Amino acid sequence: MGIICGLLIHRTGRYLEIIWTGLLLMTIGNGLYIYLNATSPLGQIIGFQLVAGCGAGLLFEPPLIALQAMVSQDDTATTTATLGFVRNLATSLSVVLGGVVFQNGIEKRIPYLQAAGLPANVTTAFSGADAAANVLLIGTIQDEAQKMVIKEAYAWALRNIWILTTCLAFCGVVSSVFIKKSVLSREHVETRTGLKEKEKEDVIVQGSR
Repeated sequence: MGIICGLLIHRTGRYLEIIWTGLLLMTIGNGLYIYLNATSPLGQIIGFQLVAGCGAGLLFEPPLIALQAMVSQDDTATTTATLGFVRNLATSLSVVLGGVVFQNGIEKRIPYLQAAGLPANVTTAFSGADAAANVLLIGTIQDEAQKMVIKEAYAWALRNIWILTTCLAFCGVVSSVFIKKSVLSREHVETRTGLKEKEKEDVIVQGSR
């Protein structure tokens, strides 16, 4: 999708519609994740991931192009670095927030695990910060009913994450309305950076001489 997006922008010079489409697909894809449960078929999971993945793929480059189109050539480097910083910061925050939401969701399902007859050491392994790391322990549970209860607990906790990401993606859709449209120029403009201060220093040195 990132390659297709680049070809479309190169041929048409339009990026705003691509941003809107990407955000809508990402919102819809994350919203579809909410319907996943412990018994969801693999085909359904892959289908939902394709929708969300296509949306994310359309958002790799267009936001950067939109920013660069709105600033002067002198500010292009600053704009690019700022977007990279914001994206890295958002990625870090999403990992932290997602982990907190997941852990709290698992903690709320612990009474259901205990009611299913799981021993204390097993419920402890599937709680708190250890829940995500011990997901493979589900395969070691022999009782099918108890295994299903654990799977449902994980699915319920993940559902809370999908609700959060869907809301955040929808905020992106709303924010995209305020992106201004700009015509991309086909003319190459060369900008020399880092020379202005040097020229000033040369003038000062020559003046002192």
